[in-house]
Amino acid sequence: MQPSDRLETILKIFQEINAIPRCSKKEERIARYLKKRAEDAGFSVRRDAVGNLSIRVPASAGCEDAQAVVLQGHMDMVCEKRSDSTHDFSKDPIWMHRDGDWLKADGTTLGADNGIALALALVLAEDESLARPPLELLFTVDEETGLTGANGMEKDLVQGRILLNIDSEDEGIFTVGCAGGVESRIKKSIDFAPIEPEAVLFHLEAGGMRGGHSGVDIHKQRANAIHILARALDRVGRVAGIRLVAIEGGKSHNAIPRHAWARFSCAGNDCEKVHEMLLSVERAVRMEHTDSDPSLRLNLQGQEREASREPALAPEASLDVVRLLLALPDGVQAMSQQMEGLVETSCNLAKVSMEKEGLEIVTSQRSSVMSRLEDITRRIEAVAALAGAESTRLNAYPTWEPNLDSPLLARCIRVYRDRFGAEPAVEAVHAGLECAVIGAKYPEMDMISFGPTIRDPHSPDEALYLPSVEKVWEFLAALMKSYAEKNPPDS
Repeated sequence: MQPSDRLETILKIFQEINAIPRCSKKEERIARYLKKRAEDAGFSVRRDAVGNLSIRVPASAGCEDAQAVVLQGHMDMVCEKRSDSTHDFSKDPIWMHRDGDWLKADGTTLGADNGIALALALVLAEDESLARPPLELLFTVDEETGLTGANGMEKDLVQGRILLNIDSEDEGIFTVGCAGGVESRIKKSIDFAPIEPEAVLFHLEAGGMRGGHSGVDIHKQRANAIHILARALDRVGRVAGIRLVAIEGGKSHNAIPRHAWARFSCAGNDCEKVHEMLLSVERAVRMEHTDSDPSLRLNLQGQEREASREPALAPEASLDVVRLLLALPDGVQAMSQQMEGLVETSCNLAKVSMEKEGLEIVTSQRSSVMSRLEDITRRIEAVAALAGAESTRLNAYPTWEPNLDSPLLARCIRVYRDRFGAEPAVEAVHAGLECAVIGAKYPEMDMISFGPTIRDPHSPDEALYLPSVEKVWEFLAALMKSYAEKNPPDS
Protein backbone atom coordinates (compact mmCIF):
# COMPACT_ATOMS: atom_id res chain seq x y z
CA MET A 1 0.00 0.00 0.00
CA GLN A 2 1.40 3.39 -0.99
CA PRO A 3 1.84 6.11 1.66
CA SER A 4 -1.05 8.14 0.23
CA ASP A 5 -3.31 5.08 0.46
CA ARG A 6 -2.09 4.49 4.00
CA LEU A 7 -2.94 8.06 4.94
CA GLU A 8 -6.44 7.62 3.56
CA THR A 9 -6.90 4.49 5.68
CA ILE A 10 -5.76 6.30 8.80
CA LEU A 11 -8.04 9.26 8.07
CA LYS A 12 -11.00 6.96 7.37
CA ILE A 13 -10.67 5.46 10.84
CA PHE A 14 -10.12 8.91 12.33
CA GLN A 15 -13.36 10.02 10.70
CA GLU A 16 -15.17 7.06 12.26
CA ILE A 17 -13.72 8.03 15.64
CA ASN A 18 -14.79 11.65 15.13
CA ALA A 19 -18.34 10.54 14.40
CA ILE A 20 -18.57 9.41 18.04
CA PRO A 21 -19.00 12.12 20.74
CA ARG A 22 -16.22 11.71 23.28
CA CYS A 23 -15.87 14.70 25.57
CA SER A 24 -13.94 14.03 28.77
CA LYS A 25 -15.79 11.77 31.22
CA LYS A 26 -18.13 10.67 28.41
CA GLU A 27 -16.02 8.03 26.66
CA GLU A 28 -18.40 5.06 26.92
CA ARG A 29 -19.44 5.18 23.25
CA ILE A 30 -15.90 5.45 21.90
CA ALA A 31 -14.81 2.64 24.25
CA ARG A 32 -17.58 0.41 22.87
CA TYR A 33 -16.45 1.18 19.31
CA LEU A 34 -12.82 0.32 20.09
CA LYS A 35 -13.76 -2.83 22.01
CA LYS A 36 -15.97 -4.13 19.20
CA ARG A 37 -13.39 -3.35 16.55
CA ALA A 38 -10.72 -5.20 18.53
CA GLU A 39 -12.92 -8.23 19.21
CA ASP A 40 -13.96 -8.41 15.55
CA ALA A 41 -10.25 -8.60 14.70
CA GLY A 42 -9.78 -11.45 17.21
CA PHE A 43 -7.81 -9.43 19.78
CA SER A 44 -8.28 -9.87 23.53
CA VAL A 45 -9.73 -6.84 25.34
CA ARG A 46 -9.85 -5.78 28.96
CA ARG A 47 -11.28 -2.71 30.71
CA ASP A 48 -10.32 -1.71 34.23
CA ALA A 49 -12.53 -0.18 36.90
CA VAL A 50 -12.13 3.43 35.71
CA GLY A 51 -12.77 2.58 32.05
CA ASN A 52 -9.28 2.32 30.55
CA LEU A 53 -9.04 -0.13 27.67
CA SER A 54 -6.23 -2.62 27.00
CA ILE A 55 -6.12 -4.49 23.67
CA ARG A 56 -3.56 -7.24 23.17
CA VAL A 57 -2.43 -7.84 19.60
CA PRO A 58 -0.39 -10.95 18.71
CA ALA A 59 3.00 -10.54 17.06
CA SER A 60 3.38 -11.18 13.36
CA ALA A 61 4.57 -14.66 12.36
CA GLY A 62 8.11 -15.36 13.54
CA CYS A 63 8.19 -12.38 15.94
CA GLU A 64 6.43 -13.98 18.90
CA ASP A 65 9.52 -13.82 21.14
CA ALA A 66 10.11 -10.09 20.63
CA GLN A 67 9.58 -7.61 23.44
CA ALA A 68 6.00 -6.38 23.73
CA VAL A 69 5.43 -2.70 22.90
CA VAL A 70 2.64 -0.60 24.42
CA LEU A 71 1.02 2.01 22.15
CA GLN A 72 -0.78 4.56 24.32
CA GLY A 73 -3.29 7.34 23.70
CA HIS A 74 -6.41 8.76 25.34
CA MET A 75 -10.02 8.39 24.25
CA ASP A 76 -11.35 11.81 25.31
CA MET A 77 -11.01 15.19 23.62
CA VAL A 78 -11.31 18.83 24.62
CA CYS A 79 -14.73 20.05 23.47
CA GLU A 80 -14.39 23.72 22.54
CA LYS A 81 -16.33 25.63 19.91
CA ARG A 82 -16.68 29.15 18.57
CA SER A 83 -19.37 31.29 20.15
CA ASP A 84 -21.45 31.25 16.95
CA SER A 85 -21.29 27.45 16.53
CA THR A 86 -24.46 25.40 17.02
CA HIS A 87 -22.51 22.16 17.42
CA ASP A 88 -23.79 19.84 20.18
CA PHE A 89 -20.87 17.82 21.51
CA SER A 90 -23.25 15.34 23.16
CA LYS A 91 -24.57 14.04 19.84
CA ASP A 92 -23.04 15.71 16.77
CA PRO A 93 -20.07 14.28 14.84
CA ILE A 94 -17.01 16.46 14.30
CA TRP A 95 -17.24 17.80 10.76
CA MET A 96 -13.83 17.86 9.07
CA HIS A 97 -12.46 19.37 5.88
CA ARG A 98 -9.09 19.62 4.19
CA ASP A 99 -7.39 22.95 3.67
CA GLY A 100 -4.35 22.14 1.57
CA ASP A 101 -2.10 19.95 3.72
CA TRP A 102 -4.14 20.64 6.85
CA LEU A 103 -7.18 18.88 8.27
CA LYS A 104 -9.54 21.19 10.18
CA ALA A 105 -12.95 21.14 11.85
CA ASP A 106 -15.97 23.38 11.34
CA GLY A 107 -15.92 25.80 14.26
CA THR A 108 -14.94 23.21 16.88
CA THR A 109 -11.90 21.43 18.16
CA LEU A 110 -10.81 18.76 15.68
CA GLY A 111 -10.16 15.95 18.16
CA ALA A 112 -6.81 15.05 16.61
CA ASP A 113 -5.67 15.37 20.22
CA ASN A 114 -5.82 12.43 20.69
CA GLY A 115 -8.08 10.69 18.17
CA ILE A 116 -5.31 10.47 15.59
CA ALA A 117 -3.32 8.31 18.04
CA LEU A 118 -6.23 5.88 18.28
CA ALA A 119 -6.43 5.71 14.48
CA LEU A 120 -2.69 5.15 14.05
CA ALA A 121 -2.67 2.40 16.69
CA LEU A 122 -5.65 0.60 15.13
CA VAL A 123 -4.14 0.64 11.64
CA LEU A 124 -0.85 -0.67 13.01
CA ALA A 125 -2.62 -3.47 14.89
CA GLU A 126 -4.85 -4.51 11.99
CA ASP A 127 -2.22 -4.50 9.21
CA GLU A 128 -1.19 -8.13 8.80
CA SER A 129 1.49 -7.26 6.25
CA LEU A 130 3.73 -5.57 8.83
CA ALA A 131 6.51 -7.16 10.82
CA ARG A 132 5.75 -6.28 14.41
CA PRO A 133 6.31 -7.51 17.98
CA PRO A 134 3.42 -8.27 20.35
CA LEU A 135 1.44 -5.06 20.90
CA GLU A 136 -0.67 -3.72 23.72
CA LEU A 137 -2.95 -0.82 22.83
CA LEU A 138 -3.59 1.20 25.98
CA PHE A 139 -6.42 3.71 25.58
CA THR A 140 -7.15 5.77 28.68
CA VAL A 141 -10.13 7.86 29.76
CA ASP A 142 -10.42 11.44 30.95
CA GLU A 143 -6.89 12.59 30.18
CA GLU A 144 -7.89 16.15 29.42
CA THR A 145 -9.51 17.01 32.76
CA GLY A 146 -6.80 15.69 35.06
CA LEU A 147 -5.21 12.44 33.82
CA THR A 148 -7.95 10.57 35.68
CA GLY A 149 -7.64 7.38 33.65
CA ALA A 150 -3.89 7.12 34.08
CA ASN A 151 -4.17 7.89 37.79
CA GLY A 152 -6.77 5.13 38.28
CA MET A 153 -5.12 2.60 36.00
CA GLU A 154 -4.74 -0.89 37.45
CA LYS A 155 -1.12 -1.98 37.63
CA ASP A 156 -1.64 -5.26 35.78
CA LEU A 157 -3.55 -3.70 32.88
CA VAL A 158 -0.46 -3.90 30.66
CA GLN A 159 2.49 -6.29 30.73
CA GLY A 160 4.90 -4.55 28.35
CA ARG A 161 7.64 -2.27 29.63
CA ILE A 162 8.24 -0.26 26.43
CA LEU A 163 5.65 2.48 25.96
CA LEU A 164 5.06 4.79 23.01
CA ASN A 165 2.80 7.69 23.97
CA ILE A 166 1.37 9.16 20.75
CA ASP A 167 0.23 12.42 22.31
CA SER A 168 2.85 14.98 21.35
CA GLU A 169 2.13 17.62 18.73
CA ASP A 170 5.30 18.32 16.74
CA GLU A 171 6.54 15.68 14.30
CA GLY A 172 10.28 15.20 14.42
CA ILE A 173 10.47 15.82 18.16
CA PHE A 174 10.81 13.07 20.75
CA THR A 175 9.47 14.15 24.12
CA VAL A 176 11.24 12.58 27.09
CA GLY A 177 9.94 14.67 30.00
CA CYS A 178 7.00 16.81 31.05
CA ALA A 179 5.84 19.22 33.71
CA GLY A 180 3.87 18.24 36.77
CA GLY A 181 0.62 20.00 37.51
CA VAL A 182 -2.21 20.70 39.90
CA GLU A 183 -5.55 22.50 39.72
CA SER A 184 -6.89 24.89 42.33
CA ARG A 185 -10.62 25.32 42.81
CA ILE A 186 -11.49 28.55 44.61
CA LYS A 187 -14.93 29.00 46.12
CA LYS A 188 -16.34 32.13 47.75
CA SER A 189 -19.74 32.65 49.31
CA ILE A 190 -21.64 35.66 47.98
CA ASP A 191 -24.85 37.46 48.83
CA PHE A 192 -27.25 38.87 46.27
CA ALA A 193 -29.72 41.72 46.72
CA PRO A 194 -32.16 43.45 44.34
CA ILE A 195 -30.83 46.16 42.03
CA GLU A 196 -32.09 49.72 42.37
CA PRO A 197 -35.14 50.37 40.14
CA GLU A 198 -33.37 53.19 38.33
CA ALA A 199 -30.25 51.15 37.56
CA VAL A 200 -29.05 50.32 34.04
CA LEU A 201 -28.05 46.73 33.25
CA PHE A 202 -25.05 46.09 30.95
CA HIS A 203 -23.80 42.90 29.27
CA LEU A 204 -20.07 42.91 28.53
CA GLU A 205 -18.25 40.28 26.48
CA ALA A 206 -14.53 39.72 26.02
CA GLY A 207 -13.99 37.59 22.93
CA GLY A 208 -12.18 37.05 19.65
CA MET A 209 -9.14 35.57 21.36
CA ARG A 210 -7.23 32.59 20.00
CA GLY A 211 -6.94 30.57 23.20
CA GLY A 212 -4.97 27.36 22.86
CA HIS A 213 -3.36 24.70 25.03
CA SER A 214 -2.52 26.05 28.48
CA GLY A 215 0.77 24.15 28.45
CA VAL A 216 2.27 24.11 24.96
CA ASP A 217 0.85 27.52 23.96
CA ILE A 218 1.31 29.42 27.24
CA HIS A 219 4.60 31.00 26.11
CA LYS A 220 2.90 32.60 23.11
CA GLN A 221 1.46 35.30 25.40
CA ARG A 222 -2.05 34.92 24.06
CA ALA A 223 -4.73 36.94 25.80
CA ASN A 224 -6.72 35.27 28.57
CA ALA A 225 -10.37 36.31 28.20
CA ILE A 226 -11.08 36.10 31.94
CA HIS A 227 -8.14 38.34 32.76
CA ILE A 228 -9.09 40.82 30.01
CA LEU A 229 -12.66 40.91 31.34
CA ALA A 230 -11.44 41.50 34.90
CA ARG A 231 -9.25 44.38 33.70
CA ALA A 232 -12.22 45.95 31.94
CA LEU A 233 -14.49 45.58 34.97
CA ASP A 234 -11.79 47.01 37.22
CA ARG A 235 -11.43 50.13 35.05
CA VAL A 236 -15.19 50.59 34.83
CA GLY A 237 -15.49 50.09 38.58
CA ARG A 238 -13.16 53.02 39.18
CA VAL A 239 -15.54 55.49 37.56
CA ALA A 240 -18.93 53.88 38.15
CA GLY A 241 -20.52 52.05 41.05
CA ILE A 242 -21.03 48.71 39.35
CA ARG A 243 -22.79 45.68 40.81
CA LEU A 244 -22.09 42.23 39.36
CA VAL A 245 -25.11 40.19 38.34
CA ALA A 246 -23.25 37.30 36.67
CA ILE A 247 -19.80 36.44 35.36
CA GLU A 248 -18.64 33.42 33.38
CA GLY A 249 -15.64 32.40 31.30
CA GLY A 250 -13.48 29.47 30.29
CA LYS A 251 -14.42 25.88 29.52
CA SER A 252 -11.45 23.63 30.36
CA HIS A 253 -8.62 23.75 32.87
CA ASN A 254 -6.10 23.07 30.11
CA ALA A 255 -7.40 25.59 27.56
CA ILE A 256 -6.55 29.30 27.61
CA PRO A 257 -9.97 31.01 27.87
CA ARG A 258 -11.08 32.59 24.58
CA HIS A 259 -14.38 34.07 25.75
CA ALA A 260 -15.78 35.52 28.98
CA TRP A 261 -18.75 37.71 29.85
CA ALA A 262 -20.29 39.61 32.71
CA ARG A 263 -23.59 41.32 33.49
CA PHE A 264 -23.44 44.30 35.79
CA SER A 265 -25.60 47.21 36.82
CA CYS A 266 -24.82 50.87 37.20
CA ALA A 267 -26.90 53.64 38.75
CA GLY A 268 -26.78 57.39 38.34
CA ASN A 269 -24.85 59.64 35.99
CA ASP A 270 -21.75 57.43 36.16
CA CYS A 271 -23.35 55.07 33.63
CA GLU A 272 -22.50 57.50 30.87
CA LYS A 273 -18.78 56.88 31.51
CA VAL A 274 -19.01 53.11 30.99
CA HIS A 275 -18.78 53.15 27.19
CA GLU A 276 -15.93 55.65 27.15
CA MET A 277 -13.90 53.69 29.71
CA LEU A 278 -14.40 50.39 27.90
CA LEU A 279 -13.25 51.90 24.61
CA SER A 280 -10.08 53.00 26.38
CA VAL A 281 -9.47 49.54 27.82
CA GLU A 282 -10.13 47.87 24.47
CA ARG A 283 -7.62 50.11 22.70
CA ALA A 284 -4.98 49.25 25.31
CA VAL A 285 -5.44 45.48 25.31
CA ARG A 286 -5.72 45.27 21.52
CA MET A 287 -2.41 47.12 21.25
CA GLU A 288 -0.84 44.73 23.77
CA HIS A 289 -1.98 41.72 21.75
CA THR A 290 -1.65 43.00 18.18
CA ASP A 291 0.26 39.91 17.07
CA SER A 292 -1.07 37.20 19.37
CA ASP A 293 -4.80 38.06 19.24
CA PRO A 294 -5.59 40.49 16.41
CA SER A 295 -9.34 39.80 16.66
CA LEU A 296 -9.60 40.57 20.38
CA ARG A 297 -12.66 42.64 21.22
CA LEU A 298 -14.70 44.02 24.09
CA ASN A 299 -18.35 44.18 23.22
CA LEU A 300 -20.90 46.05 25.31
CA GLN A 301 -24.06 44.56 23.85
CA GLY A 302 -26.51 47.15 25.12
CA GLN A 303 -28.17 48.49 28.18
CA GLU A 304 -31.49 47.75 29.79
CA ARG A 305 -33.53 49.62 32.30
CA GLU A 306 -36.16 47.92 34.47
CA ALA A 307 -33.23 46.15 36.11
CA SER A 308 -34.79 45.89 39.55
CA ARG A 309 -35.79 42.26 38.97
CA GLU A 310 -32.13 41.23 38.69
CA PRO A 311 -30.34 40.30 41.96
CA ALA A 312 -26.72 41.46 42.18
CA LEU A 313 -23.76 41.74 44.52
CA ALA A 314 -23.20 44.87 46.56
CA PRO A 315 -20.71 47.34 45.01
CA GLU A 316 -17.84 46.44 47.39
CA ALA A 317 -18.48 42.69 47.01
CA SER A 318 -18.47 43.14 43.23
CA LEU A 319 -15.08 44.83 43.37
CA ASP A 320 -13.79 42.04 45.64
CA VAL A 321 -14.60 39.50 42.90
CA VAL A 322 -12.86 41.61 40.27
CA ARG A 323 -9.81 42.16 42.50
CA LEU A 324 -9.55 38.44 43.21
CA LEU A 325 -9.49 37.68 39.47
CA LEU A 326 -6.88 40.39 38.90
CA ALA A 327 -4.66 39.17 41.73
CA LEU A 328 -4.49 35.54 40.60
CA PRO A 329 -1.35 34.75 38.57
CA ASP A 330 -1.75 33.97 34.88
CA GLY A 331 0.72 33.06 32.16
CA VAL A 332 4.42 32.20 32.29
CA GLN A 333 5.91 32.56 35.77
CA ALA A 334 9.46 31.26 35.17
CA MET A 335 11.61 29.85 32.36
CA SER A 336 13.74 26.74 32.79
CA GLN A 337 17.34 27.27 33.83
CA GLN A 338 18.29 23.80 32.49
CA MET A 339 16.65 23.74 29.04
CA GLU A 340 16.78 26.88 26.94
CA GLY A 341 13.40 28.06 25.70
CA LEU A 342 11.38 25.72 27.93
CA VAL A 343 8.74 27.19 30.22
CA GLU A 344 9.41 25.98 33.75
CA THR A 345 6.39 27.28 35.68
CA SER A 346 3.04 28.71 34.56
CA CYS A 347 -0.51 29.32 35.69
CA ASN A 348 -3.70 29.39 33.63
CA LEU A 349 -6.68 31.35 34.96
CA ALA A 350 -8.96 28.73 33.45
CA LYS A 351 -12.60 29.14 34.53
CA VAL A 352 -14.90 31.44 36.45
CA SER A 353 -18.61 31.20 37.17
CA MET A 354 -21.00 32.87 39.61
CA GLU A 355 -24.34 31.49 40.70
CA LYS A 356 -26.56 31.75 43.77
CA GLU A 357 -24.42 29.05 45.41
CA GLY A 358 -21.36 31.27 45.12
CA LEU A 359 -18.34 32.23 43.06
CA GLU A 360 -16.10 29.48 41.65
CA ILE A 361 -12.71 29.94 39.98
CA VAL A 362 -10.42 27.24 38.59
CA THR A 363 -6.71 27.75 37.96
CA SER A 364 -4.26 25.25 36.48
CA GLN A 365 -0.59 25.34 37.50
CA ARG A 366 2.30 23.53 35.82
CA SER A 367 5.99 23.24 36.59
CA SER A 368 8.91 20.96 35.82
CA VAL A 369 10.24 21.75 39.33
CA MET A 370 7.97 20.35 42.03
CA SER A 371 9.03 22.94 44.64
CA ARG A 372 8.05 25.72 42.21
CA LEU A 373 4.72 24.00 41.58
CA GLU A 374 4.10 24.01 45.32
CA ASP A 375 5.12 27.67 45.55
CA ILE A 376 2.77 28.92 42.82
CA THR A 377 -0.08 26.86 44.27
CA ARG A 378 0.52 28.29 47.74
CA ARG A 379 0.47 31.81 46.26
CA ILE A 380 -2.95 31.10 44.78
CA GLU A 381 -4.16 29.76 48.10
CA ALA A 382 -2.84 32.88 49.85
CA VAL A 383 -4.62 35.20 47.41
CA ALA A 384 -7.83 33.24 47.89
CA ALA A 385 -7.54 33.43 51.67
CA LEU A 386 -7.00 37.21 51.57
CA ALA A 387 -10.20 37.45 49.50
CA GLY A 388 -12.16 35.43 52.05
CA ALA A 389 -12.35 32.38 49.77
CA GLU A 390 -11.44 28.72 50.16
CA SER A 391 -9.06 26.89 47.83
CA THR A 392 -8.95 23.14 47.18
CA ARG A 393 -6.34 21.20 45.22
CA LEU A 394 -7.46 18.79 42.50
CA ASN A 395 -6.00 16.48 39.84
CA ALA A 396 -2.35 16.68 40.87
CA TYR A 397 0.17 14.77 38.78
CA PRO A 398 3.99 14.43 38.97
CA THR A 399 6.74 15.50 36.62
CA TRP A 400 8.26 13.06 34.16
CA GLU A 401 12.02 13.34 34.56
CA PRO A 402 14.00 12.95 31.30
CA ASN A 403 16.18 9.85 30.90
CA LEU A 404 18.63 10.64 28.15
CA ASP A 405 20.24 7.19 28.56
CA SER A 406 16.99 5.42 27.66
CA PRO A 407 17.47 2.42 25.32
CA LEU A 408 14.11 3.26 23.72
CA LEU A 409 15.25 6.82 23.00
CA ALA A 410 18.47 5.54 21.42
CA ARG A 411 16.52 3.12 19.23
CA CYS A 412 13.99 5.76 18.18
CA ILE A 413 16.76 8.18 17.18
CA ARG A 414 18.49 5.49 15.14
CA VAL A 415 15.30 4.43 13.38
CA TYR A 416 14.28 8.02 12.62
CA ARG A 417 17.74 8.88 11.30
CA ASP A 418 17.86 5.76 9.10
CA ARG A 419 14.36 6.33 7.76
CA PHE A 420 14.45 10.07 7.07
CA GLY A 421 18.14 10.98 6.95
CA ALA A 422 17.60 13.64 9.59
CA GLU A 423 18.24 14.03 13.29
CA PRO A 424 15.14 14.26 15.50
CA ALA A 425 14.98 16.79 18.30
CA VAL A 426 14.81 15.56 21.90
CA GLU A 427 12.90 17.80 24.29
CA ALA A 428 10.85 18.08 27.44
CA VAL A 429 7.45 19.76 27.23
CA HIS A 430 5.56 22.20 29.45
CA ALA A 431 2.41 20.13 29.50
CA GLY A 432 1.07 17.17 31.42
CA LEU A 433 1.55 13.79 29.77
CA GLU A 434 0.23 10.47 30.96
CA CYS A 435 3.81 9.20 30.88
CA ALA A 436 4.38 10.97 34.21
CA VAL A 437 1.60 9.05 35.95
CA ILE A 438 2.26 5.76 34.18
CA GLY A 439 5.96 6.05 34.99
CA ALA A 440 5.13 6.49 38.68
CA LYS A 441 3.03 3.28 38.55
CA TYR A 442 5.61 1.34 36.49
CA PRO A 443 9.07 2.65 37.49
CA GLU A 444 10.74 0.20 35.09
CA MET A 445 8.75 1.45 32.06
CA ASP A 446 10.89 2.88 29.24
CA MET A 447 8.81 5.63 27.60
CA ILE A 448 8.83 8.21 24.86
CA SER A 449 6.19 10.54 23.44
CA PHE A 450 5.79 11.71 19.85
CA GLY A 451 3.05 12.41 17.32
CA PRO A 452 2.05 14.24 14.16
CA THR A 453 2.01 18.03 14.03
CA ILE A 454 -1.15 19.54 15.54
CA ARG A 455 -1.59 23.31 15.48
CA ASP A 456 -3.62 25.11 18.17
CA PRO A 457 -4.91 22.08 20.09
CA HIS A 458 -7.69 22.71 22.63
CA SER A 459 -9.13 25.47 20.47
CA PRO A 460 -11.50 25.67 17.46
CA ASP A 461 -8.43 26.51 15.35
CA GLU A 462 -7.00 23.02 15.93
CA ALA A 463 -5.51 21.65 12.70
CA LEU A 464 -3.69 18.42 11.80
CA TYR A 465 -0.77 18.54 9.35
CA LEU A 466 -1.37 15.60 7.03
CA PRO A 467 2.21 15.06 5.74
CA SER A 468 3.30 14.64 9.35
CA VAL A 469 0.75 11.84 9.83
CA GLU A 470 2.40 9.92 7.02
CA LYS A 471 5.84 10.46 8.56
CA VAL A 472 4.69 9.25 11.97
CA TRP A 473 3.18 6.17 10.33
CA GLU A 474 6.42 5.42 8.46
CA PHE A 475 8.40 5.87 11.67
CA LEU A 476 6.06 3.60 13.64
CA ALA A 477 6.23 0.87 11.00
CA ALA A 478 10.04 1.05 10.90
CA LEU A 479 10.26 1.03 14.69
CA MET A 480 8.01 -2.03 14.92
CA LYS A 481 10.17 -3.80 12.35
CA SER A 482 13.26 -3.03 14.45
CA TYR A 483 11.69 -4.76 17.44
CA ALA A 484 10.60 -7.71 15.31
CA GLU A 485 14.13 -8.30 13.99
CA LYS A 486 15.99 -11.25 15.45
CA ASN A 487 19.21 -9.27 16.02
CA PRO A 488 18.44 -5.52 16.06
CA PRO A 489 21.58 -3.32 15.92
CA ASP A 490 21.12 -1.84 19.40
CA SER A 491 19.92 -5.00 21.20
